[in-house]
Amino acid sequence: MSVVSRRRAIGTFGAGAVAATGIGAAYAYRDTPAGPPPRPPVRKATATGANLVVSENTHAGTAGWNVPPEARLSTKDRVGQIQGYASTTSVAPGEPIAFHVSVRTPQPFHVEIYRLGDYGGMGGRLMTKSPALTGIRQPTPAPHPGTGAIVCDWRPSWTHRVPATWVSGVYMAVFQAKDGHRSCTPFVVREPNRPADLLVVLPFTTYQAYNQWPLDGRTGKNLYKGYARPGVVGNNAHRAFHVSFDRPYSDHGLPRWAELDLAFTRWVEAGGHDVTYATSVDLHEGRVDPERYAAMVFPGHDEYWSKAMRDTVEKAVDVGTHVAFLAANNIYFHVRLIDAADGTPARTVACYKQTADPSPDEHGPTERWRDLRDEHGRKRGRAEQGVLGVQYNGILSEPAPLVVREPGHWFWEGTGLKDGEEIPGLVGGEADGYDDRMPSPKGASRTLLSESPYGDTFGAGGGRGRRIQNTGLCEHENGTLVFVAGTFHWPLALQDPAHHDPRVERATRNLVERMLRSRVQTEV
Repeated sequence: MSVVSRRRAIGTFGAGAVAATGIGAAYAYRDTPAGPPPRPPVRKATATGANLVVSENTHAGTAGWNVPPEARLSTKDRVGQIQGYASTTSVAPGEPIAFHVSVRTPQPFHVEIYRLGDYGGMGGRLMTKSPALTGIRQPTPAPHPGTGAIVCDWRPSWTHRVPATWVSGVYMAVFQAKDGHRSCTPFVVREPNRPADLLVVLPFTTYQAYNQWPLDGRTGKNLYKGYARPGVVGNNAHRAFHVSFDRPYSDHGLPRWAELDLAFTRWVEAGGHDVTYATSVDLHEGRVDPERYAAMVFPGHDEYWSKAMRDTVEKAVDVGTHVAFLAANNIYFHVRLIDAADGTPARTVACYKQTADPSPDEHGPTERWRDLRDEHGRKRGRAEQGVLGVQYNGILSEPAPLVVREPGHWFWEGTGLKDGEEIPGLVGGEADGYDDRMPSPKGASRTLLSESPYGDTFGAGGGRGRRIQNTGLCEHENGTLVFVAGTFHWPLALQDPAHHDPRVERATRNLVERMLRSRVQTEV
């Protein structure tokens, strides 16, 4: 039994762009198990203000890392002036990373590597620059006839061994040809053995799922679409089932929605937090020990998850490491990561979605997590809401205001917000909400901090296209917090000039500070 205080909201929900389920008519703002409240967790004082990241950000910054897509000399896939990819999504100090680059018109080029952060507001620091390199045109492969995978087997152009002095972070390799054309590719320098207050995880599996390189009018595919015929973008019938990291990201090289991750990176480092970084592939490969961190933060759109990735987050909750998802539509598709032909681990993401998976492993087919059966054979038993407390429910036709609920909660402290007050445009891109038909986190109290009506792309303004967005916070019996913003625009509101809102920034500070001073002490 549980004691539940409820407010009711009625809405009718149709099928979302990727077949989201609707949500129920009634749901709890607070859903608290019977018995005493969770005991206040205890944690030693945070290292914020005296750590490697603070020292790193005192170095001179530069905006040279930024390759704007609209710039005249930014690369476009239809021409492919200069493009490249990295041999790995993350690398540790002392390890090599290779860059495979194609230059359409053979000419000299060089590679610049930047670390991204605050750096006095400049956003990055130049770490090293290659010597002049010989640029050659490397071939664009045809999609695999069965899986649609586009796998480049380009010769490495330059290999760099990461110095021991490089601090973990988000890095950008910028490729610049002699004629001035530029593109880039991101990677992470990881330090898995260094404990830190916060671990920030970048969603490289989702980056690749959306990557339709090359957008040349005939070849490119991702996990959503391909070309129906030359010059005409198709739909799911033309998509790939496998996507490879062995290819550039489209056009200028910044993955779709990576701006969410970069906005949080700049914000958290400007705040002087003790932070280290990893990728979703690191979660999959077992390189992340949640017990080394007070909290794990997933700042961006993190939709594509293997079983090993999800196990890592569930372990974090169990051992008392807090978890924060600052966007929406997380842990939605189950994927497999497949090794490359040369044995390099986890270089291909496989996801068949509605198509029958020809080779499911012991964890089941690659479809939506909410469609997988649990260990008892129950459908929906693995729905992402069972971890997150809320789950994806739609794609917005246009940004909508976030409507505040529970303004007396510590999360909203100091914002001055009142019940029902709106934060304009904060709900954007995609959204999450509570679904009373889906499982909930076991033994956790849930607070819904917003109730935001919005129109989705299948009937904006009412009827079957009307949905409700919820920002959710679950507190487990051991004190572990799991936060989900439930909108793509949340991390942008922290730092991006076009979206910045000091109330969102204050609420996020409240969350981070609460997590840092309340590291859960678990019994061994």
